[in-house]
Amino acid sequence: MAKNIMLQGTMSNVGKSLLTAALCRIFRQDGYSAAPFKSQNMALNSYITKDGLEIGRAQAMQAECAGLEPSVQMNPILLKPTTDIGSQVIVNGKVCGNMRAAEYFRHKKELIPDILEAYKELANQHDIIVIEGAGSAAELNLKADDIVNMGLAKLVDAPVLLVGDIDRGGIFAQLLGTLMLIEKDERERIKGLIVNKFRGDKTIFQSGVDILEQRGGVRVAGVVPYIKCDIEDEDSLSDKLGNCSVNGIIDIAVIRLPHISNYTDFDVFLQYDGVSVRYVTRYTALGEPDMIIIPGTKSTIADMRWLRESGFEAAITKAVGRVPIFGICGGYQMLGKKIADPVNSEGGGEIEGMGMLDTETVFAYEKHQTQTTGKFAQVSGALSSLSGLKFTGYEIHMGETVSHEAPLLDCGGAYSGSVYGCYIHGIFDEPEVSAAVIKTLYERNGLRFDGTGIDRRAYKEKQYDILADEIRKALDMELIYKITNGGAE
Repeated sequence: MAKNIMLQGTMSNVGKSLLTAALCRIFRQDGYSAAPFKSQNMALNSYITKDGLEIGRAQAMQAECAGLEPSVQMNPILLKPTTDIGSQVIVNGKVCGNMRAAEYFRHKKELIPDILEAYKELANQHDIIVIEGAGSAAELNLKADDIVNMGLAKLVDAPVLLVGDIDRGGIFAQLLGTLMLIEKDERERIKGLIVNKFRGDKTIFQSGVDILEQRGGVRVAGVVPYIKCDIEDEDSLSDKLGNCSVNGIIDIAVIRLPHISNYTDFDVFLQYDGVSVRYVTRYTALGEPDMIIIPGTKSTIADMRWLRESGFEAAITKAVGRVPIFGICGGYQMLGKKIADPVNSEGGGEIEGMGMLDTETVFAYEKHQTQTTGKFAQVSGALSSLSGLKFTGYEIHMGETVSHEAPLLDCGGAYSGSVYGCYIHGIFDEPEVSAAVIKTLYERNGLRFDGTGIDRRAYKEKQYDILADEIRKALDMELIYKITNGGAE
């Protein structure tokens, strides 16, 4: 049976996901088989495993850090918000249904057997399980039914590292306040504190470390610097979604839909010199980009309505024929003539799309979940350079789209003129594909592109090593191993 260690936070976005990933990588480097585990995740950025099951994107990234194939056991429960008060509930990789928050909270303890079964499968296969909590460890109003923080720690008897974010201020209130609010038996589970995202000279904070240890009665396991490495984000609080400025020769504008999902689809473009990817929230800020991308969304009809009411639809329509427009998943559906949800999978209703492609989408009960490989068809228009290139990716969608246009891929999609759409997340990740797009955009600006395609997989492996190296230097790994082995007090 595997040993374990758990990272809980003082709030959301304190860096638990990256620290979990780093520990998975460090343990792997040290010769152990480590696996990530998050019992319940809430995210619109998701991933499809080889066996067609849906998990949070962060757990897929953490699995890559551990050198493992992502599996549904790493994230047995995934919540994908569909409204401000409701989510699609995914259990063991399959859709269980849509629930309002209150309904889910009434029933979530019924999912404990699924959580424990997933954990047990991982624990039987690996040496160490690195567990990630969610939000704050001291959510007092949610505590009675907790299945992801201290509730889970008790179920699997896990020692805890408590993580605070000094960059957001109030680190003493975060860490010491959390210790004050939780129960005595829960405090006893916390074996180390981590001060994350520190900027500047750490020696200046030594007195802060002393204060935390004296008042909290818990050792500080490390003061982690603000690390500059390019790791895929999952959280809606991601810094990259705030980027709205043009800082490159090539300007790719991604429409930041209210329910945007899988925005990591475009991370590869950020690796190219002279390319900026900005997430646009107002049509007046769209400007004259070199390419417009309409990304995925968990609420296609609602976001189509937002596109229309916000003025984005008119702005995008004006760009037709002037720049390439590419829609992925929900964005692809919006480019068509009609979207209908007769089964109420995303709230029901029907709406006219933007009509840039002769397609119609009807939502069904069954979600399409699969990894996909194939080739681009013989494509014309601005992105004709994609013709015949191989792609890899995955599909996650409720709708089925009927197209009367030329197929974009050998497995579907559509294009007309310089408007393109498909269901494939990760469609740009192959080096030849991303390079073809960037080369085309350079040439359309009268510029020569001398770069080469980015090997996304090799690039990510390098970034994982950078992350692990920096975290290893910042943490007291001797203490971490003692905690993992049950010997630290």
